[in-house]
Amino acid sequence: MTILLLFSFLSGLVTILAPCIWPLLPIILSTSSTGGKRKPLGITFGIMTSFTLFTLTISTLVALFHFDPDILRLIAVVVIGLLGLTLIIPSLSKVTEGLVSRFTGSLSMVLPTKGSGFIGGYITGFSLGIVWSPCAGPILATIATLSATAMVNTRIVAVTLAYVAGIGIPLFIFATAGSYLLTKSRSLSPYLGRIQQVFGVIMIVTAVLIYTNYDKVIQAKLLDLLPAYSNFIYELENNEDVKKELDLLRKKKIMPEKKPSVNSGSKILPNLGQAPEFEGIAKWLNTDTALTMKSLRGKVVLIDFWTYTCINCIRTLPHVTGWYEKYKDKGFIVIGVHTPEFEFEKKTSNVEMAIAQHKITYPVAQDNRYETWNAYDNHYWPAKYLIDAKGNIRYSHFGEGEYDTTEKNIQILLAEAGATVGRSLMDLPDQTPRIRQTPETYLGSLRMERFESKESLRNGIQNYSLPADLPVHSVAFGGKWNVQSEYSESQTGSVLELRFNSNKVHLVITPKNKDDLVKVYLDGKLIGQVAGADVVDGRIRFGEEQLDNLYRLIDLAGDAGEHLLRLEFESEGVKVYAFTFG
Repeated sequence: MTILLLFSFLSGLVTILAPCIWPLLPIILSTSSTGGKRKPLGITFGIMTSFTLFTLTISTLVALFHFDPDILRLIAVVVIGLLGLTLIIPSLSKVTEGLVSRFTGSLSMVLPTKGSGFIGGYITGFSLGIVWSPCAGPILATIATLSATAMVNTRIVAVTLAYVAGIGIPLFIFATAGSYLLTKSRSLSPYLGRIQQVFGVIMIVTAVLIYTNYDKVIQAKLLDLLPAYSNFIYELENNEDVKKELDLLRKKKIMPEKKPSVNSGSKILPNLGQAPEFEGIAKWLNTDTALTMKSLRGKVVLIDFWTYTCINCIRTLPHVTGWYEKYKDKGFIVIGVHTPEFEFEKKTSNVEMAIAQHKITYPVAQDNRYETWNAYDNHYWPAKYLIDAKGNIRYSHFGEGEYDTTEKNIQILLAEAGATVGRSLMDLPDQTPRIRQTPETYLGSLRMERFESKESLRNGIQNYSLPADLPVHSVAFGGKWNVQSEYSESQTGSVLELRFNSNKVHLVITPKNKDDLVKVYLDGKLIGQVAGADVVDGRIRFGEEQLDNLYRLIDLAGDAGEHLLRLEFESEGVKVYAFTFG
């Protein structure tokens, strides 16, 4: 942990060199040139506070208060714009200073802030921290991912604070030096008023760029011009010691600090500890009452973590539904815990349609806030936990496959509970891929791993150029795209290319409406006989009702191999989330 804290601090320390922070430096410099001597400290602490607060809690806050997180960004833009106006218009500056003075005066009994400029600086810094997105390396990416899934603990907080402390030191030095240079320099101090007005214009322009997301485009262009910085960050954070520590943050053992013990009823399946209760379930489906682990005592329970657009989950469902139908009269029950990978998967109507489509008759719990997922310390879709009649976890399996093993273990635990069961196993095909196929590929900036020009990938609308030769297992954008953390959104004329090795290709898509036009090409030709079930005449056919779905694009009928998929978007607003393969 000490190594990770040290490298987090060092990563924050060198952030001052990153193009991602350059657009904010003129604002920091301009606001430091007015007010008291403690204003640079206020700006620094404001940035550190808001960046830490919203990085760690924004997902939780949105879930609790059901607000659009973009509102915070809008407020920050307004504050930055108003501060720019105060630098341009001296009379407005006096009014603002008066309001701030009255506010700080009310705090004078608690904090020695009056006349120091600390509060004014803190307000500015807090606004900047909301809209600032650092150039993320592996450490910050891990923090963001775990925060997004509400997996924040004391270690995550410690790593974030170490990173922010590294950021704060050079920012404070820059703000203090800038303030001293502008106010004490004999050559500059006579022109301080005019300089402040120029800075005011810069602040307003910056506010407009942030509002339109064009600041991200500028940052991306700067990174393209200076790829050495991205390479430096990844080399700094990608050493083996840091990677091991990050893996520990992401993948704790299911029952930490407790070694499995052999259950007295069987020498085959170990006791992995008491099964956690269902937590934070938004809605129960296929059952009239909310279920608890306590109410299920006496039954053998299979907990299946799934989500309806996950192709790996979909391939396991015939086995899971088959086990339920075969053993439900023997004291066996399946609980499907639907934990959404994407925001649209939280909609109950979408889950209900998936339940009907896959003929699921066992109870399904909507775990929209990841509370049950976290209670099991789960990390995978699909994941299965087999629980005995006494409420103990006896077996777990992640991913596809091992269906015979899982069914044999169901039979063992049912026999332990006193049920009479045969030894025959279901005769269903195992569709787990056997070739070295392209892995699941995400198309949002937060989890993009196989993007051909990753160093140029930044949130916001920007232009991309397709490479002349795309490596296998890689994806590339062409034309204009609006890249967001969870998905990428097409503009008219956008292109998406993927070089894959697989038998089937699927894509999670949310179109703007069912008439959106997306053409599908395979190896340079409009797709024909090998088109997936959701492609007609070379175009994706979007559903009449459930638009948010996993669309089947290619089916090579068992003749898997390396191919180039090209999607041409003739409609804007089509959101693409992730490729999956079969």
